[in-house]
Amino acid sequence: MKIHFIGIGGIGVSALAQYHLLSGDTVSGSDPSNSDLIQKMKEMGAIIFNSNSKDNIEDYDLVVYSPAVKDTNPELTCAREKGIKTLSYPQALGELSKKHFTIAISGTHGKSTTTAMTSLILIEAGLDPTVIIGTKLKEFGNSNFRMGNSKYLVIEACEHEASFLNYHPEIGVILNIEADHLDYYKNIENIKEAFNKFASQSKIVIDSAPIIGGLKVGVPGEHNIRNASFAIAVARQLNIEDDISFRAVAKFSGTWRRFDEHIINNIIIIDDYAHHPTEILTTLKGIREKYSDKKIYCFFQPHQYQRTSLLLEEFIKSFKEVVKIVDSFFIIDIYDVLGREDNSIKISSEEISKMVDGLEYVRKEGVAEKIKNGEVIVFMGAGDIYNLSCDIKKTII
Repeated sequence: MKIHFIGIGGIGVSALAQYHLLSGDTVSGSDPSNSDLIQKMKEMGAIIFNSNSKDNIEDYDLVVYSPAVKDTNPELTCAREKGIKTLSYPQALGELSKKHFTIAISGTHGKSTTTAMTSLILIEAGLDPTVIIGTKLKEFGNSNFRMGNSKYLVIEACEHEASFLNYHPEIGVILNIEADHLDYYKNIENIKEAFNKFASQSKIVIDSAPIIGGLKVGVPGEHNIRNASFAIAVARQLNIEDDISFRAVAKFSGTWRRFDEHIINNIIIIDDYAHHPTEILTTLKGIREKYSDKKIYCFFQPHQYQRTSLLLEEFIKSFKEVVKIVDSFFIIDIYDVLGREDNSIKISSEEISKMVDGLEYVRKEGVAEKIKNGEVIVFMGAGDIYNLSCDIKKTII
């Protein structure tokens, strides 16, 4: 097949593109970024355009587009005008899942980690799964994709805009359900309804997992013990012995931007993707558990004005607990998702800082000064705070 991917650099789309490259298909794509994933796909044989233009659209068998792509995108519009089959990434992944014994990991929190743990257990057991995950794994060569040679497909099933309803897995996992993506769902009842539908589409549903005594996980925090318990529950459905599962999760070292640790000049820097109130608190509890005797400074970047506004009460509640856990807690300016924000929403990180005693607002350019005396520095959020973390690392080398 000849396939074109619009937004090929995205964490999900790039994994699917790699699958098709390794399957022998001709792959091209467009993306303005120049990430390591883009470079990897170029090395694998993909043709990458760095701009969106209808001139990119040739005689393709299929065009796959990121959910972030708008209907007005010139490539998407041109493909539809030419009568080329077009599928969103979730739709295309849904088509792929039909060809496999699919294990889909869903939930408001913990999807990437549990998907990773489940995959590593299957690999340890010799089941050789294909894996599509929403982050990069060291065990996969810092990739978000692994090509297997068996019937098993393990995927991270995101609930954003009900994407996971494109999947009908043999095993569907629901880790937890909380309010999020309220710009789409509007309320928790609609979120629960979507998860219930996902459950109804799964042949086997795992929505609870008892904490297993004596279980040791390579990353800290009670939430990761719980994630591992779900992964082991999946393994038991596949008749994988517990000793194999225990061995796999004990070796697990974490995922990219999930408790991602770097030690530079005796300073521990942790990058973490947490951006939901529950994730923030749970992750920082795990960091405090591991570094009980060290000074922990956390810099948090809220993600999207609308999400911050809709979940403001939950954020405030979480922040009031966080300031009791860390030595210094800072909030930087909200990450504005271009093209997706409601410009009428008026909220700022500086305003939020005034609502919580012990929460300090700081601009990005002031962060370097604030890290002095910190022994564990945490950069947290789903926006571009990772770039800030990379800049800070360079200053202390």
